[in-house]
Amino acid sequence: MRTGKTFAVSMITVCQLMALALWFSATAVLPQLRSEFGIGALQSSLFTSAVLLGFVLGTVTSAILGLADRIEPRRFWAASAMIAATANILILVVPVDGIVVILLRLITGVCMAGIYPIGMKMVATWSRGDTGFLVGLLVGALTMGSAMPHLFAVAVPLDWRYVIMTASVTAYIAAIAILFVHLGGTPGRSPRFDPKMVGKIWANKPLRHACYGYFGHMWELYAMWGWIGLFLYGAFSDRVMDNPGVWSALSTFAIVGIGAFGSLAGGYYADRIGRTTVTIAAMIVSSACALVAGGLSDAPIILLIVVCIVWGISVIADSAQFSSCVIELADPHQVGTALTLQNAIGFLIALVSIHLVPVVADQTGWWGAFAMLAVGPVLGTIAMVRLRMMPEAIQLAGGKK
Repeated sequence: MRTGKTFAVSMITVCQLMALALWFSATAVLPQLRSEFGIGALQSSLFTSAVLLGFVLGTVTSAILGLADRIEPRRFWAASAMIAATANILILVVPVDGIVVILLRLITGVCMAGIYPIGMKMVATWSRGDTGFLVGLLVGALTMGSAMPHLFAVAVPLDWRYVIMTASVTAYIAAIAILFVHLGGTPGRSPRFDPKMVGKIWANKPLRHACYGYFGHMWELYAMWGWIGLFLYGAFSDRVMDNPGVWSALSTFAIVGIGAFGSLAGGYYADRIGRTTVTIAAMIVSSACALVAGGLSDAPIILLIVVCIVWGISVIADSAQFSSCVIELADPHQVGTALTLQNAIGFLIALVSIHLVPVVADQTGWWGAFAMLAVGPVLGTIAMVRLRMMPEAIQLAGGKK
């Protein structure tokens, strides 16, 4: 990439990373919140799921109203980051175990719809035949941004409030910085959502199976990201380790954050050996990790961490490829509706699994809870194998299935 492009894309990626830390800022300090306020399983789940629900509402609203086309992208992004950062920092002045904090998390999620997709839109202005890599870069930023609050929890360990403050401050800085980023051209119009197309899209069998694969992936992804930290906190505490909170936060940062490299690798290889090949391989590995990880809480610590790191890489490596499949399989005028539909249903499915994990964990332990997550990638693998066998699969990745 030439210098101007390299700097602009790097700036957008860094700003994305800084702002997306808001997504899991409250989730990262759940062990402290549960200890200090006695927060139960339902309230703990809502700290993550409210953001997902907000993201669905924000994405669908933005697509229907065409906000991404009506508002200059840098200003849209900056305003969204400012509002999200404010909603996040207001957590410090409301009862943590009340409904208002969940509403603030919902607002944060709505604003994420003005950050993550709009960041993609801005990066796309610099695309010159390297869209796959750039999309992988932004998914990597989402992954690393989701991991950052766990690092904040170690860097500012005196009080969970400092973690919340740090996440908001970094988002405020990103909101200002993004206004000085140059775009590589005039952003293209965002595909609009048209409810009338839903039936036609769902009648497209190959496209439907690509969505099925994504749904299985989403059943696992956010539930794993949302609960792996608490699982590790318990595993380290059971070993009577000093500072289990520090070790669990550092481990969670590594496990989630390393997924950024998995995302980049997934995008790189999907363009070269095929999208179904990469998604099938990633889901087989992640489902295997989900089946065994919860049963390793008493295993040697190195084995536990290695399995979780492999899980962290594989659980996100395929994520961007499901959207790529939709783009390549859908009629051009249906792409916007197909992507919105895929994402909305996928995130709603994630809401269910996030809330089920603590319920199942209370009944069967972490093994049963994480094994339940393996159902998603197993079904997703079946869907992608079926897609691979269809004649239309030749449309994927320039003929590479």
